[in-house]
Amino acid sequence: MRKLIIGAALAGFMASPAHANLNIFACEPEWGALATELGGDKVSVYTATTGLQDPHQIQARPSLIAKARAADISVCTGAELEIGWLPMLQQQSANDKIQPGAAGAFEAAAFLNLLEIPTMLDRSQGDIHAAGNPHIQTDPRNILAVAPALTQRFAQGDPANAAYYNARLADFTARWQAALAKWQAEAAPLRGTPVLVAHHSWVYLENWLGLVRIGALEPKPGVPPSSGYLAQIIEKQTTTPAKFIMRAAYEDDRAANFISQKIGLPVAVLPFTVGGTDGAKDLFSLYDDTISSLLAARK
Repeated sequence: MRKLIIGAALAGFMASPAHANLNIFACEPEWGALATELGGDKVSVYTATTGLQDPHQIQARPSLIAKARAADISVCTGAELEIGWLPMLQQQSANDKIQPGAAGAFEAAAFLNLLEIPTMLDRSQGDIHAAGNPHIQTDPRNILAVAPALTQRFAQGDPANAAYYNARLADFTARWQAALAKWQAEAAPLRGTPVLVAHHSWVYLENWLGLVRIGALEPKPGVPPSSGYLAQIIEKQTTTPAKFIMRAAYEDDRAANFISQKIGLPVAVLPFTVGGTDGAKDLFSLYDDTISSLLAARK
């Protein structure tokens, strides 16, 4: 009965003439995809980055400034992920709605308990984030935690359509919970698997699936490896072997390919976000493709 009510509500709202009541500026593809799921035809979503870009290093281009200027709500990760470019966009856009602390400035990380919060800040330790690891989208359970807060923000910005947004949230939540159960069952063989990572991007994925990170191809976060360091990684494989290397599709492939060629270690190239691979076309297929790639690398 509950599903019928939700379905009827959605059908009724969707039957009305399409009109975007909110302009959404999404910093990353995962948040653009989530905004579309929750906002439907009541939102117009512009995504500032692609799945093949490093979200840390984006240029505040005039085109991005123009889109930020027109936004009612910005939907970003936060936790300093966009610190190199978003503040400039906010300043240059002169859009009061999305300035830090404004109702239209939505940061997904604010609604989660972040992992890998440093006990001390020392730039000699590499590219670390004071608030914790910001790559929260690698665990789909975090998407489910962010969705209600984003729905509430949409309803605040467009109260006339609050029921519409809440109906879409209920529908999305039901589909997401079913998908979560499927993903966790499919990924069960991965639990306890030792892995190497190209960059410290995967702690939430590791935590979700029970993967065991035994090393990284960077000596410190964000610091490119030397040939000597990679030789040490290879030597350690004789005593503490990994099953495969995890690398985001947007990341430099040279270090991972070097080790793979030297010792035959498979490389799982993961989408990291929507659009990172051909198979990751939306939020749901993002995790379908991720788990499929991990299982293929483990064989």
